[in-house]
Amino acid sequence: MERTTVDNRAVCEDEMRWCIQHSTWHMGFASVFSSRMSRKSASHAEKDDGAMAGGEGYRNPTEVQMSQLVLPCHTNQRGELSVGQLLKWIDTTACLSAERHAGCPCVTASMDDIYFEHTISVGQVVNIKAKVNRAFNSSMEVGIQVASEDLCSEKQWNVCKALATFVAHRELSKVKLKQTTPQTEEEKTEHSVAAERRRMRLLYADTIKDLLANCVIQDDLESRDCSCMVPAERTRVESVELVLPPHANHQGNTFGGQIMAWMENVATIAASRLCRAHPTLKTIEMFHFRGPSQVGDRLVLKAIVNNAFKHSMEVGVCVEAYRQGAETQRRHINSAFMTFVVLDADDQPRTLPWIRPQPGDGERRYREASARKKIRLDRQYIVSCKQTEMPISVPWDPSNQVYLSYNNVSSLKMLVTKDNWVLSSEINQVRLYTLEDDKFLSFHMEMLVQVETIQAFLLLSDLLRRPEWDKHYRSVELVQQVDEDDAIYHVISPALGGDAKPQDFVILASRRKPCDNGDPYVIALRSVTLPTHPETPAYRRGETLCSGFCFWREGDQLTKVSYYNQATPGFLNYVTTNVAGLSSEFYTTVKACEQFLLDNRSDLAPSLQTL
Repeated sequence: MERTTVDNRAVCEDEMRWCIQHSTWHMGFASVFSSRMSRKSASHAEKDDGAMAGGEGYRNPTEVQMSQLVLPCHTNQRGELSVGQLLKWIDTTACLSAERHAGCPCVTASMDDIYFEHTISVGQVVNIKAKVNRAFNSSMEVGIQVASEDLCSEKQWNVCKALATFVAHRELSKVKLKQTTPQTEEEKTEHSVAAERRRMRLLYADTIKDLLANCVIQDDLESRDCSCMVPAERTRVESVELVLPPHANHQGNTFGGQIMAWMENVATIAASRLCRAHPTLKTIEMFHFRGPSQVGDRLVLKAIVNNAFKHSMEVGVCVEAYRQGAETQRRHINSAFMTFVVLDADDQPRTLPWIRPQPGDGERRYREASARKKIRLDRQYIVSCKQTEMPISVPWDPSNQVYLSYNNVSSLKMLVTKDNWVLSSEINQVRLYTLEDDKFLSFHMEMLVQVETIQAFLLLSDLLRRPEWDKHYRSVELVQQVDEDDAIYHVISPALGGDAKPQDFVILASRRKPCDNGDPYVIALRSVTLPTHPETPAYRRGETLCSGFCFWREGDQLTKVSYYNQATPGFLNYVTTNVAGLSSEFYTTVKACEQFLLDNRSDLAPSLQTL
């Protein structure tokens, strides 16, 4: 039986209105690329020899798989797998993976955004795979992949991906988790980026508050025809559940997946009361469990439609817990926001009726839903998009700064963890590596400097001092100090090649200190657009897609400094000229950087130390 597919473009239509030794070109390129191919062959041979260590035959020790046949008792009125049931299976699989790594009981702490790409029909198989991406002190990030399979046609579909945070818990002792050891390129990437995702989660609540406090949320309530609007109170749902032993783990704590399933149930009822049809859940927004609940607790679940857009609606759900006769006040366990659509016979989203909010809190929730819609689109567009699918310069505004910063750092970390870098040349212990991947030519320069790692990091993170050693930075202006780790600069660069005009860049610089031992210090750079700094006739606007520095401590007063750059078309000729050995500008610039670090290693300005 074919599975229903939701046209994502139609759904989002509502919301998106929104080298170096040779002297000739031929010999230079022949030498570089022939040596590159030979090194690639050697690299592939090494990979084949080490397949059991990180390739074919390798399996992550924390990986857990679950396969479930969808039976009628698992489905909703449309014969599709209930999302609530799917959430329970997802949570169980992820928890087992977390406990396999921790060696002790674990509880669900949070779940990132989940976007459901397909529904699953009765008779099909759900395949769920979960593994620990990274462990921190007592918490860990678990990555989950969900796919469905039709046993008759052998077709398979991706259903969704999810990221959950679990906390290890022991009754009598504090848990200190062992670190994961990534083996494959994919695992190294997820391990590296997990630290940045953790930072984004911790800032999520503040992001919502700042947007609501600093942005004017526009609405057209007064201009709408009230006769065609549905009162929000009509969609309100309240339901109580008693937590029984089957709903809890061996410590008596309620399964997070069970709570999520109950939440999905009341949210679906509320959405149905608005549209008078059977809605389809498309998105569950990132949420955190505020506290635990145990066997014997009564959970009160409340849901209401906060806002209805053209083709989608947001339903807010709140969960409170109390114990009969033992508590005078209810405990707030969780809140979540879910986005529903209603599909017609052709599986296209239907137009929804308008919602009329109640005065006071109802109007506040109505406007907050519009703000969350913008943040959700920013997060989905910036965080979820592949590097090749998004424009080089993304507009900067307060509502998306957390996600642009995340994308900036994670893109550099993903470039760093690629395992097919090829050594193109080495001069005086300065190495040049190249990487041809995903339609991009990337390069990185590497050197060892007799400087403390933190000093090198602080000196190079101040772009205002970059003209002191990099002739490609003629002048730098600090446009905005976003926070202690992020700043926006306007850079003017001399003309390249036969260009008559100099270039200018608007660059977001994001810096990060190591999360754990072994992690590098990071300075990530990417282009953004600002209304205050539009393109001007005096300059040719340049763009950088992904570039920056990583610093590793190699010993006392010894740091490995690596510079990475994913070349954009306007910069490609300059890069290939250096890679082919027809120019020594890369080498000259790197040596100038080294001398700058050596000359200033004891000169850390107060402004740098406080950034």
